Amino acid sequence: MTDVTKLGVLETAKLIREKKVSCEEVVRAYIKNIEEKIVLNAVVEVFDDAIDEAKKVDERVKNGEKLRALEGVPMLIKDNILITGKHAGCASRFMQNFVAPYDATVIAKLRNEGVIFLGRTNMDEFAMGSSTEKSCYGICRNALDTSRVPGGSSGGSASAVGANLACASLGSDTGGSIRQPASYNGVYGVKPTYGRVSRYGLIAFASSLDQIGPITKNIEDNAYLLKVISGKDEHDMTSASASVDDYNEIKSQKSYKFGICDEVEKQLTNLVTKPVYDKIIEKLKKNGCEFVHFSIKDFDLCLPIYYVLSTAEATSNLGRFDGVKYTVRSERADNVPEIYTKSRSEGFGEEVKRRIMLGSYVLSSGYYDAYYNKAKKLQRRLTNQLTDAFKECDAVLLPTTANVAFKIGSKGDNPIDMYLEDLFTTLANITGVPSFSIPCGKGEGDMPLGLQIMCNKFEERKMYEIAKYIEKLLKGENV
Repeated sequence: MTDVTKLGVLETAKLIREKKVSCEEVVRAYIKNIEEKIVLNAVVEVFDDAIDEAKKVDERVKNGEKLRALEGVPMLIKDNILITGKHAGCASRFMQNFVAPYDATVIAKLRNEGVIFLGRTNMDEFAMGSSTEKSCYGICRNALDTSRVPGGSSGGSASAVGANLACASLGSDTGGSIRQPASYNGVYGVKPTYGRVSRYGLIAFASSLDQIGPITKNIEDNAYLLKVISGKDEHDMTSASASVDDYNEIKSQKSYKFGICDEVEKQLTNLVTKPVYDKIIEKLKKNGCEFVHFSIKDFDLCLPIYYVLSTAEATSNLGRFDGVKYTVRSERADNVPEIYTKSRSEGFGEEVKRRIMLGSYVLSSGYYDAYYNKAKKLQRRLTNQLTDAFKECDAVLLPTTANVAFKIGSKGDNPIDMYLEDLFTTLANITGVPSFSIPCGKGEGDMPLGLQIMCNKFEERKMYEIAKYIEKLLKGENV
């Protein structure tokens, strides 16, 4: 019999619908995998009602009831997305007692389609990190090599999918936190257009950059899940009213015109990912695709812009976590000022504290114009430069990461070195465009590398079509 844990979302739903496997068998198989691969520390909690929910699905199948599209499909959810009655800890000691009072919009939409929520995944504390080493639950490990990081901050979500601990997972992406771990674990991860997916029920890091997206085992599942969770939401005023395309039938053209950023090519010199990236471009050219070169003069400023804007917003968003209502209160506090200072000092980890301090600095009265205001102006300029590029091409191609997943502990003492992990991913968040990371080859230690396909705002359908085109070409299939 086929190992059901190797199957994707749509395949699993089909098997359950056709009575070829019971939902309980599927859920138990995934729970067994989680237990056997506990060394990954990708899943921090398996929900105690998951098997009961599976039995309810099997009862509906037995009674001949009409099943919803994703009935019985088990998914894992990042620890910063709210599910009614479940703990949502953001991988922080500060949030260890917080239980969600309502469903995030994405959870409600998946629930309406019949998804079973299997459990919570590990992450960097408050989504601030690129390795999932900064977690109160302990270090998470790469699905393919336990001596390496899974990436971050959605490292648990990506590692879990890569290790077949669920059909799919949800992550959040503020500066690459879905795409980078997807690349490191050899799976598929999307950062949608800003506003495509509601942020209601996502514990905020940087509100103008955060987006929720699916991590999957294949392109079709990713497209389907994004369609399910997309759309305008009255609870989130930043959610867009743009129509949600039907991504189900992905049909590619015979060729495309791709954009190559000159500044990205300069950054690629001597990087592990360059030979793989160059090989893909050569294959596309041989298949009749056109390429145009363009310049984003401010590309080198992406990281500084991102870290100014994201830390400023983090400072504001994390102000609510003060030891009074949502969080754990210090036992050493004797008065109100001490409740705030001691609770925050004891509750937040080092990386969160570092970013709060950076954010407070760039927002301070003497430096607001020099840093935050200037970063906002440069953000607009970057957006305009990228928008101009899309007038000349269907999509922009760039690596997801500079290298393969690095060894655990190898960058822990150098925050700047860690921040450089976001070198190729922050552009999409700063400009608000969609970006999809797909596996594209191997690097050092036979570890996977990812390719980013970046399209203009709300062109996710085209993005998925191009992804399918490239994947077929890399597999040697006719396109």
